[in-house]
Amino acid sequence: MTAIVFDIGNVLIRWDPHLAFLPDLSSRAAVDAFLARIAFHDLNLRADAGEPFGDLAATIPDPADRARFARYPDRYPATLPEAIEGTWALMDRLRARGHAIHAITNWSAETWPLGVAAHPRLGSAFGVTVVSGLERVLKPDPRIFAILCDRAGLTPAEAVFIDDTARNVEGARAFGMDAIHFTGAPALEAALAARNLL
Repeated sequence: MTAIVFDIGNVLIRWDPHLAFLPDLSSRAAVDAFLARIAFHDLNLRADAGEPFGDLAATIPDPADRARFARYPDRYPATLPEAIEGTWALMDRLRARGHAIHAITNWSAETWPLGVAAHPRLGSAFGVTVVSGLERVLKPDPRIFAILCDRAGLTPAEAVFIDDTARNVEGARAFGMDAIHFTGAPALEAALAARNLL
């Protein structure tokens, strides 16, 4: 048996943070300017590492930008517009072949329950789910892969990790896992088939 370990955002569930801010801002270009101005992706990564959004909002100097960012958790479900059904179908096939299915995700502890509420399959799809914000450790830190292996009763060599971020894939490989860089369900299917997992 091989365990398959999935990332979630943009592998199983589409994530687009623009959608939280488009009610206030007139276009994606305006949202892009706002995200760049507040260094959103750095703030979001800090949230994924366990920092509360309220504390992060307090670091933004401009009051309007601060207030807009502070509303992000309330609008978070809008950032998850759809499941990536092709990947879910592959997961179902892997499970039918007897492979254990787990997940490691960089995700805020505050917004993870909102994600599960928006996409209830996330609550029951995995044997073990490791959420960075709850553990306060981010991929590709080797500690997060060790947490998964410990809880799932695996050695790294027994797992294949799938992620859309190349540095996380490299981190899993450095830890001793096989890993696949996700670019879409068809390419993932081919990579899994090449490993005789499907």
